[in-house]
Amino acid sequence: MSSEEFLGDRKKALEESFFAKKNQKLLDELRSKRDRASSRDSLREISGIEEDTILDCLCELGVEPDTWLAISLVPLVEVAWADGDVAPKERSAVLRAAESLGIEAGSASAQLLETWLTERPAVALMEAWGEYIVGVCASLGVAERNGLRDHILGQARSVAEAAGGILGLGQKVSDTEQRALEEIGKAFA
Repeated sequence: MSSEEFLGDRKKALEESFFAKKNQKLLDELRSKRDRASSRDSLREISGIEEDTILDCLCELGVEPDTWLAISLVPLVEVAWADGDVAPKERSAVLRAAESLGIEAGSASAQLLETWLTERPAVALMEAWGEYIVGVCASLGVAERNGLRDHILGQARSVAEAAGGILGLGQKVSDTEQRALEEIGKAFA
């Protein structure tokens, strides 16, 4: 084999390797886009959210169709973290609420909720929830909107009251928890 043939073969192998890597990268990008679109479409179907920006934000935050149920607990988690950490009684109150919604221990929703109770979620999660509720409220009548607000705020307040002050004495809801409740309420205005 001559050096020209050898170099030609090496050149061809290098080109094929380069294009194989380039093609693999393009395929990976296409798969990623397809997977995101599929997740977004499934989430749209389960949640009723129509706006792609909200759905994309939720997907970027790791919310998947099988974890959607936990989203309804975001305000409760926000109130639990309002004082900077989650007290054991607050944690129990959030987990009871999850159980009442049918979230089973060990499910993807329960695992996501456990993560949120262990590590404070990004601010963007509460913002996405707020945008979602604004969108939902736009399609509800006044009575339905007020009913939803009262239900969510009632659950969130029960989390805030769970710690019950020092030794059960004094103010049941701290100032920071009260501010968190007020912020949640604003989403329904």
